[in-house]
Amino acid sequence: MTGSRVDAAGALIDLVAQATVYDLGRPMQNGMAQSPNHPQFHHCLDRLHGDRMRPDGGSAAADLLTTGCHVGTHVDALAHVSHQGQLYGGVDAAEAQVGGGFAVLGINELPPFVGRGLLLDIPGLLGTDTCKGGYEITVAELEGAAARQESPIQAGDAVLVRSGWGTCFDDPQRYLGVETGVPGVGEAGARWLADRGAALVGADTLAFECLPAGQGHALLPAHRVLLVERGVNIIEAMDLDGLAAAGVFEFVFVLSHLNIYGATGAPVRPLALA
Repeated sequence: MTGSRVDAAGALIDLVAQATVYDLGRPMQNGMAQSPNHPQFHHCLDRLHGDRMRPDGGSAAADLLTTGCHVGTHVDALAHVSHQGQLYGGVDAAEAQVGGGFAVLGINELPPFVGRGLLLDIPGLLGTDTCKGGYEITVAELEGAAARQESPIQAGDAVLVRSGWGTCFDDPQRYLGVETGVPGVGEAGARWLADRGAALVGADTLAFECLPAGQGHALLPAHRVLLVERGVNIIEAMDLDGLAAAGVFEFVFVLSHLNIYGATGAPVRPLALA
């Protein structure tokens, strides 16, 4: 490593040491809120201390974990959604999934992300604690949040949209919002984010986008726009309240997911450094 690179690495380490780290991921535990469309998360102790004893008196416990790939805080692969039988780039969905995994567009194709992150705090703009169930966040509100925070979107950003719905994560029935609906962007908002060059998008809800009351996941136009038409990965079930409370709207965003070959998504523990 050259001297200049050593100096740069040292300066970066010093900056990181002074930063506050915000954990944007949800703890994964039995009974947590999750979409009924995906296999349940289940964790148990498969081996207890004392089940096996070493000659020196030592023992170890071990776990068993089963989960869907779209449970807890997670990121969607481009293979997750198709439209008219096609994935992003016109890839034939039926052909791509032959063999029980995706030969292309699986989550393994998403590289780790370290770059500029931007929070758009919609409740902060609207002067409320949370957007109501089924509320569609408009393009004007996305623009207004960026202007209010003096944090314009730049190409390559990870853009995280806070609706405030994350405050009810610990109430699974309310968080699912089957009867009330769930707030989020719609098709127009998704196009606006993609048009501004967002590399990744995320939200504090299970499905990222607006879910009208009583409709569940019947229609997901923002997923179609982002995953199928524009090739933008989606992060869901994030914890964005700490960033908003601290007034942190721009930050270094770190995303490193489980690298599961051919999967349609993966659990993730995103971090914001500011």
